[in-house]
Amino acid sequence: MASDPITTGTTTWSDRFDQGLHPAIERFNASIGFDLELLEQDLDGSVAHARMLGRCGVISEAEASELIRGLELVRAEAAAGQFNPGLEAEDVHFAVEHRLIALLGPLGKKLHTGRSRNDQVGTDVRLWLRSQIDLIDGALVRFERALLAQAEAHANTLIPGYTHLQRAQPVCLAHHLLAYIEMAERDRSRLADVRQRVNISPLGAAALAGTPVPIDRRQTAEELGFDDVYANSLDAVSDRDFAVEFMAAASLVMVHLSRLSEEVILWASEEFGFISLTDRCATGSSLMPQKKNPDVPELVRGKSGRVFGHLMGLLTMIKGLPLAYNKDFQEDKEALFDGVRTCRDCLEAMAILFEEGLEFRPQRLEAAVASDFSNATDVADYLVAKGIPFREAYQLVGGLVKTCLAEQVLLKDLPLERWQQLHPGFEADIYAAIAPRQVVAARRSEGGTAFDQVERQLQRIRTRLATTGQKG
Repeated sequence: MASDPITTGTTTWSDRFDQGLHPAIERFNASIGFDLELLEQDLDGSVAHARMLGRCGVISEAEASELIRGLELVRAEAAAGQFNPGLEAEDVHFAVEHRLIALLGPLGKKLHTGRSRNDQVGTDVRLWLRSQIDLIDGALVRFERALLAQAEAHANTLIPGYTHLQRAQPVCLAHHLLAYIEMAERDRSRLADVRQRVNISPLGAAALAGTPVPIDRRQTAEELGFDDVYANSLDAVSDRDFAVEFMAAASLVMVHLSRLSEEVILWASEEFGFISLTDRCATGSSLMPQKKNPDVPELVRGKSGRVFGHLMGLLTMIKGLPLAYNKDFQEDKEALFDGVRTCRDCLEAMAILFEEGLEFRPQRLEAAVASDFSNATDVADYLVAKGIPFREAYQLVGGLVKTCLAEQVLLKDLPLERWQQLHPGFEADIYAAIAPRQVVAARRSEGGTAFDQVERQLQRIRTRLATTGQKG
């Protein structure tokens, strides 16, 4: 998209040009193959612009009304599948303008007064992305609700907690799932913050320097639902920070989905066996009839790379551009379109996975937390409560675990005399202290995995989501 060509007759460019584009360059130059995605936003922006031109006296009110009528005819044609511009239109903006001229005659040529395609495309992209952020926010809320439902169902289920993918300490399964809800809430907060900077209007900045036409930028901004207008016309047409910010926020959404996907893939394996996949979200092997594959989380894990790539592509595209508009900016749209679609699709798929695609296996989880040494820290804590310095207790328990591993016996199976040989502070209540449920229940610090703390977390999130309306 370039600056301010004038449509004369059937040609796009001004009489400065004697020849048309080489057919290959015409194909290379055109964005109509993908930017028709912005048609509704282009029509909305054009309606607001036409109405403003009429109110400011740049054109008559009657002419403004006729232009708006023509634009709505184009909208109706598009809805009926009758608006199908080809390469000759170059982009969505010219496609609309050409059709408007065909419908209204010379009056259609007045629509572009006081604006450029540079501020026009910036307006369209912001309007489109604003609506998509709202839809992604709704998808995040659905994802959170799916996790919350599983967390509520497993508020008393235990799962091994890991660090370095090694058994660390048992935790409440609900606590584990709630961690991902906290990540999703940060995602929503980031996207809401990005939305504020998306919601600034560049319309009226024209090609780069503003316009001598007596327009009212704030009138169109208000009609289109923008919070403000760009204060500098050069910045208005050349700013793509909002696209980078969005893709960075979307990348973090995908990071969180990918981390959860990796856990689901592990949990579904025979080695872990913490979940069963339902037929709703899994496929089989074309060769091995016994297999059930975790396609959803594997695809989400793989698709995260696409969004990360779009972020790097946008940064690379922008980094060397002088002020103001450059054709390079045409490359922002396919990245944004695909990044948005990928993020929304993955959120929807993961929500469905947790709604109806997997089932936790509480007995398997219970057996897992009862068959390891993840209660070793609690032995040290037991001694600390008896007045033993933690580092001394830590060393004692480390030696005990080494001995138990050599003897292939768990801490819970040691006779009391062995405990008391290690330290006279041990009494019969050591067995209750290191039982997995007590280990979990004891971690009552704020935000911890104790059952009462988890219930507080659940209630806080229930309240938050109950007052959250899904957008889109």
